[in-house]
Amino acid sequence: MTDPARERIIEQFLAASGCARRDARPLAQDASFRRYLRLPNAVLMDAPPPEDVRPFLRIAAHLAGIGLSVPRIIAADTTAGLVLEEDLGDDLFSTILDETNAELLLDAAIDALIVMHRAAPPNGLPAWGKAAMVETALGTLFDWWWPAMHGAPPPPDARAEVTAALGVMLNHVRDGPRCLVHRDFFAGNLLWLPDRSGPRRAGIIDFQSAAIGHPAYDLVSLLQDARRDIPTAWEARAIARYLTARPECDPATFQAAYAACAAQRHLRVACQWVRLAKRDGRPQYLVHGPRTWHLLTRALTAPAAAPLAKVLDRFVPPDQRRNPPGLTA
Repeated sequence: MTDPARERIIEQFLAASGCARRDARPLAQDASFRRYLRLPNAVLMDAPPPEDVRPFLRIAAHLAGIGLSVPRIIAADTTAGLVLEEDLGDDLFSTILDETNAELLLDAAIDALIVMHRAAPPNGLPAWGKAAMVETALGTLFDWWWPAMHGAPPPPDARAEVTAALGVMLNHVRDGPRCLVHRDFFAGNLLWLPDRSGPRRAGIIDFQSAAIGHPAYDLVSLLQDARRDIPTAWEARAIARYLTARPECDPATFQAAYAACAAQRHLRVACQWVRLAKRDGRPQYLVHGPRTWHLLTRALTAPAAAPLAKVLDRFVPPDQRRNPPGLTA
């Protein structure tokens, strides 16, 4: 339902920015409570409190400063949660990526990650390390998926043993390289900009959750996408390109961290679809559940993920790795 007071705030912001709202149309909404309106020659981000646009603005300035393509900020009101930004177009990787252009698009995305990960990050970003990764995976698993699946809270030994297993597995990211990680660097947040060159051909959006973490996490987001199938041949080629450009990364150590990040991300996200459905009234995300659970099962076959694989076989066995009954997209 439209909030008249919010609409007046938006009208005043646009008027002060010299931008008319005529012909505005909504763009696809993401999993947050932000919404986007396409205006003539610009995009309006409407992120009312408790959303906070300041991290978005800060990361936008950083990424632009290191030579990457992000929306240019035209105007912003941080108190109202409004940002007027450059329109990067409609060519999302998620809509155009196929076998005819996969190498071209994924090369640009990997090259953008190389620039992002090599650059010194801004100060004060939150940590996306072992502690945060354990906490978020436990939260979606035991606070949302488990009660929906079983109709009861988890037994204490389940939480304790999964906590311990995640901790051991994520030791692979604890001592690795640290950099700014986007955290949602996947095809739906990348736009193809063929008129630009090199890494700038990949336009990057939705980066407000950036943190300091292991670079392998962003590669998992891109190459094991919960929303679409990425062939393993594309994945292997992209990882090889990244590691060739970063000889300071030991390949075996990096691959172990990649496997650990994959298992953590897929467990967290598979259960996050349930949270979005039950808490936020967005059951449409459940359509990604089967793929995400499949990706988790695949990730658990890696030696680095063995601690988590063992404990999940006990508490979340393969025949339970699915959306809870009664929840439909």
